[in-house]
Amino acid sequence: MPGTTPDHHWTTTPLTEGLVRGALELERTAHGLLPHRLPAAARRQIPEGDLIAMAEVQPSGVRLAFRTRATAVELDTLRTKNAYAGAPPRPDGTYDLVIDGRLAGRASTTGGNTLLVDLSAGTTSTVPGPVGTVRFTGLPDREKDVEIWLPYNEITELVALRTDFPVLPSPVPEGRRTWLHHGSSISQGSDAESPTTVWPALAARRAGVELINLGFGGSALLDPFTARAMRDTPADLISVKIGINIVNTDVMRLRAFGPAVHGFLDTLREGHPATPLLVVSPVLCPMHEDTPGPTAADFENLGTGRLKFKAAGDPAEVAEGKLTLKVVRDTLARIVEARAATDPHLHHLDGRELYGERDSAELPLPDRLHPDAATHRRIGERFAERAFGPAGPFAAH
Repeated sequence: MPGTTPDHHWTTTPLTEGLVRGALELERTAHGLLPHRLPAAARRQIPEGDLIAMAEVQPSGVRLAFRTRATAVELDTLRTKNAYAGAPPRPDGTYDLVIDGRLAGRASTTGGNTLLVDLSAGTTSTVPGPVGTVRFTGLPDREKDVEIWLPYNEITELVALRTDFPVLPSPVPEGRRTWLHHGSSISQGSDAESPTTVWPALAARRAGVELINLGFGGSALLDPFTARAMRDTPADLISVKIGINIVNTDVMRLRAFGPAVHGFLDTLREGHPATPLLVVSPVLCPMHEDTPGPTAADFENLGTGRLKFKAAGDPAEVAEGKLTLKVVRDTLARIVEARAATDPHLHHLDGRELYGERDSAELPLPDRLHPDAATHRRIGERFAERAFGPAGPFAAH
């Protein structure tokens, strides 16, 4: 068994659906169990080569949950890690260990596959690698609820779970509400410190709710297949964070944007007619406030050790219907206000309340597009306060 520590008597527990939370579907592979954050029906409609095909299988918010007296846990996984030609290696993904609701450890694994991306050539290639092991020892010798949160930025096939005491699936606490969230790479994790400090995960843990995170890097594009997946997913609370990917992929003009928002919300309401639904507009991103997309890689900065981005659109084209973040925010506010007249459970939050001008001056976006770890914490804390606080749309009653 890969990486097994010999001084423990190990029990191997079959990896089953009952042990995994936060995924919409689990696929059996040649290696084990692969969590998906979109169901097969949605995946079949993804355009060939689209970013969402990779993002949905990176398990942001997905975790193993079990109850045990084990003092040592080993999890074998086969990861697929991204690397960019000409850029320094990306940090290894992090696994967070949570015991009885409290962070108790962090670890990474080795081996796995590498997906090499050449941004200048627009090509990708895969270098295969072996199964690796993430290990946690010294756990309290008592009955406890254990969660292992998977990396938000690495495709992770679950191969084997070993413990030095048997485990049982840990049921969701009675009365705990489920929060279903959809957004961009900022919601998926971007440069968060670890899986439990991605801003939706941080907000969910503070609020004591069960998270299903459908944050997809580069792919919050009002896709109908995502709306249908959300429509069909049981949830007590729903939020959709719309805007930055619409702008930086330059996929639509203003004429299409408004009806697309209405269509997405209509689909959600087919399955969740009275569920609290919060529409969140973009956080501040200075380069796209007044300049439309597309976003382009700034290759001049590759030599500095960090990939950066730039706005490649022309502000003059806003008059012709191109979208900026300011246009998107104004449009979303109008749409929600109009719909709320007949939908009292629909709410709006300006993303600049989560990260605005003052925050940008203090904590600028390192690559001009994505927040860093400190900013994820700030956004998560503010969302928890504004959405789940006593006056928020997700307040417990």
